[in-house]
Amino acid sequence: MTSEFFQTIMKTLPVQPGIYKYFDEQHELIYIGKAKNIRKRVSSYFTKTFTGYKTHELVRKIHKIEFTIVDSEQDAFLLENSLIKQFQPKFNINLKDDKSYPYIVIKNEPFPRIFLTRNKINDGSEYLGPFTSVGRVRELLSFIKEFIPLRTCKLNLTEQNILKKKFKVCLEYHLGNCKGPCEALQSKEDYDEGLQQIRQMIKGNLNPVIQRYKEEIKYYSEQLQFEKAAAIKKKLEGLENYQARSVVVSKSFANLDVFSILREKDTAYVNYLMVQNGTIIQTHTITLEPKLDESNAEILALVMTEIRKKFNSEAREIIIPFSVDYPEGDVIITIPRGGDKKKLLDLSEKNVNYFKEEMKRKKVLHLEGKTEKEKKEVLVQLQEDLHLPELPLHIECFDNSNFQGSYPVAAMVYFKNGMPDKNEYRRFNIKTVAGINDFASMKEVVSRRYKRLLKENISLPELVIIDGGKGQLNAAVEGLEEIGMMGKTTVVGLAKNEEEIFFPGDRESIKLPWNSESLKLIRRIRDEVHRFGITFHRNQRSRGTFVNELENINGIGKSTADMLLKKYRSVKRIKDLSAETLEETIGKSKAAIIFEYFNNGKSGQDSLI
Repeated sequence: MTSEFFQTIMKTLPVQPGIYKYFDEQHELIYIGKAKNIRKRVSSYFTKTFTGYKTHELVRKIHKIEFTIVDSEQDAFLLENSLIKQFQPKFNINLKDDKSYPYIVIKNEPFPRIFLTRNKINDGSEYLGPFTSVGRVRELLSFIKEFIPLRTCKLNLTEQNILKKKFKVCLEYHLGNCKGPCEALQSKEDYDEGLQQIRQMIKGNLNPVIQRYKEEIKYYSEQLQFEKAAAIKKKLEGLENYQARSVVVSKSFANLDVFSILREKDTAYVNYLMVQNGTIIQTHTITLEPKLDESNAEILALVMTEIRKKFNSEAREIIIPFSVDYPEGDVIITIPRGGDKKKLLDLSEKNVNYFKEEMKRKKVLHLEGKTEKEKKEVLVQLQEDLHLPELPLHIECFDNSNFQGSYPVAAMVYFKNGMPDKNEYRRFNIKTVAGINDFASMKEVVSRRYKRLLKENISLPELVIIDGGKGQLNAAVEGLEEIGMMGKTTVVGLAKNEEEIFFPGDRESIKLPWNSESLKLIRRIRDEVHRFGITFHRNQRSRGTFVNELENINGIGKSTADMLLKKYRSVKRIKDLSAETLEETIGKSKAAIIFEYFNNGKSGQDSLI
């Protein structure tokens, strides 16, 4: 559409607020915008001289204009946001977020269950969240399970079924994880009180729960019911410890939203902090690629609406670094110059800066998109830095994985020409090692891998990386020596924390420059083997592949094993307990059996079915 042609249709455009749509010659929607005055805003595209290539290209492609009149600027703002999400025009900022965020769901059922889910369905249940950190959700649920007993079974606990005595309490009741509503041992009112406490905790408002616990302690103490008072005190201490781990910014704050933006070339980063009851309960950063010459204020206004909607924010005050055109009438926009609110904004800006640098770091670890020459240059640099006799065209990396000191597995990733070749990745169940022994496990898997390659006359990698440092490296070398592999490839160890590189027999390590391309590639390979190994281990656990080692001890049943794991959380911790401590929990005879099993060299490998 030329400027001359636009002049002929300009007067047909309304001067009211609304949204406008641009279509190209193929009738494809290419841009959606909002305006206080549609005619004035659209006219600016055909009367201004744009220096930016992208905006110039948009104007050149406009073939048809459509518009929708609305009652107010706020309505236009909301409609624009909704339509951009729906149609994703090529010249609009992409607001789509493909991440699947976790929720805590309170099921729509009698005596509702509470659990983590990523699937939000319209079933009448209450969904709390979403949460940006699944780790925080799991920590919260773990705390809830320990201190606020709720049922986990799928029984249909209707009043009629309970009165008919259709159900019996299970192990969870005897372990103290449930109060037995299935046998009417817990009232609906008491159960709902626990749910309300959970809602308050999720919102960061722990003070009412803490105050309730203090009142109960006082009441039971006055009634000389000291055991009940002690149990409540334990809950209180746990809640106060959980509160101490939360990021409390100011107890004087109510509910606030904080946004900051950082722009770098064609990329914008926006950070969001959700503050409720003086505590930061959510933090989220997104990356955007502006398609035109949008200002930071335009980007921020668009993102603010989307994020607040996504995280169900009801905050009536928003803290931002500069003024934006944000027509949500009942919301206060604050641009702080000092005080606690300025500190909050500074914190948001620190988060967005850290995110940007982290994204840049991760990006350079990947050779995807680089030319063959650029990939080879990285490999040549790696060869020089590690003094390798050959160009490391094939690299293999090994890592061990276990869960809370139990259930060992191992993983190997394969990189060809600096790129991951997932068809050559390998997973290992530990077969010959008793118990948890990282060194012996590493020796086993390395031996198995290269014994097979030698047997089948398959070409060997130029570089083998052992994730773990000197101990794991020495174990791997021992395995390679036994099969006659040493000298046929280069094997190095990578210390987990300091990222030092060790060669067999060397006392001193090599520390590559933090920003060197060689170290970036090694980090990439290390991170990939971690991801692959953890995924394998998680899948094994979820399928029930692992059997609890305690259940393999003669004389120890599942209920005893469950009781110990409930209290001490892992087999590894149980192994380290004294006979006296075990006796206090499960009695003298069973304690003696377990103590003897773990301390007389009779513990076997964690079973794999």
